[in-house]
Amino acid sequence: MAIHWKIKSFDSLTVYELYDILQLRSEIFVVEQNCVYLDLDGKDKVALHLIGEFENKIVAHARLFKAGISFKNASIGRVTVAADYRERKWGHDLMQQAIAGIQDNFGEYKITIGAQLYLKKFYQSHGFTQTSEMYLEDDIPHIEMIKE
Repeated sequence: MAIHWKIKSFDSLTVYELYDILQLRSEIFVVEQNCVYLDLDGKDKVALHLIGEFENKIVAHARLFKAGISFKNASIGRVTVAADYRERKWGHDLMQQAIAGIQDNFGEYKITIGAQLYLKKFYQSHGFTQTSEMYLEDDIPHIEMIKE
């Protein structure tokens, strides 16, 4: 069985989908990364939500933003794949879907991300280039990257 992808606005998410997305992000960004910073930043309401479902469970998620919300360009954020599914390499599928989602929904091709430094090569494999020095976000090393 393959992963099923869909893109939804915040208003069209069911309460169950929203709960599962927030639970997945908490598992990764709070528990796994031991990062006690607020994940809910108010941007979920203006994002498109890319959701990957497998066997009726949300196992992957990313937020898609039009230009001017997180960065000058369109952007992708909160890229997550559940730990139990990472060996399937669905992070690559997630990024391909996210890039296509930005292009299809916003007509944008230039995309900026704030990437965790340890994932630099992963994002480079999707056409992103480092454009900043390392900076700390929530005490985690990040870099800005752009895909043109």
